[in-house]
Amino acid sequence: MRVKLIAHTIVVDNIPGYIPHEYPPTPSDDLGEQAGRLCYLSWDRPNPATSTNDGYLGNIIDQRHFSVMEHASASFYLEDVSRAFLLELERHRHLSYSVVSQRYVDATQFDMTEHPELKKLSKVTKIRIHALHLLAKKLYVDIVKELTELGDKRKTARGAARTVLPEGLETRLLVTGNMRAWRDMLDQRLSESADSEIRQVSMLILEHLQKIAPGVFQDFY
Repeated sequence: MRVKLIAHTIVVDNIPGYIPHEYPPTPSDDLGEQAGRLCYLSWDRPNPATSTNDGYLGNIIDQRHFSVMEHASASFYLEDVSRAFLLELERHRHLSYSVVSQRYVDATQFDMTEHPELKKLSKVTKIRIHALHLLAKKLYVDIVKELTELGDKRKTARGAARTVLPEGLETRLLVTGNMRAWRDMLDQRLSESADSEIRQVSMLILEHLQKIAPGVFQDFY
């Protein structure tokens, strides 16, 4: 599994009245503070506990005023993740997705992923799984060939043939979310009760997010 940060928020100007920090925080953290201070027109920083960006956002988190974190966003490109993973991730409806189409793209160019738990299996069992994957790919090719020979368009044939492919087949996607949406997703998927594949991907995503928005994700460990 691979996670690549593709895009994140930049700040090109400040809200009128906002007093920039001497040592500016990251754009995502800065925008969250600007949004929060706008709500109360609290531009001065008389309270030492919330005078820093980290302290201010820490208080925002304690107060659960998460709406101010919706203005900043981050986009990630994911590859070598399974279709089963995608089905799990898409349950987070506040994230936005662009995914490789199995109707327009030949699925044989994608390999099977190995779920983290399958690494525990014996060599014999892994060989059996590999054989099953090869059989599924061959059947996919045969179905596409037969349906196209019968007059189906290629995308129609692939759309039908994909039904025999395992959920472990690799997919690639671009996923974007605002910081509140990412917090919600990570809060659920970093849990020990979450599926291990999506938990491992979530850990990689969190590593990126804590670099571009350390204040917003200061309570994640």
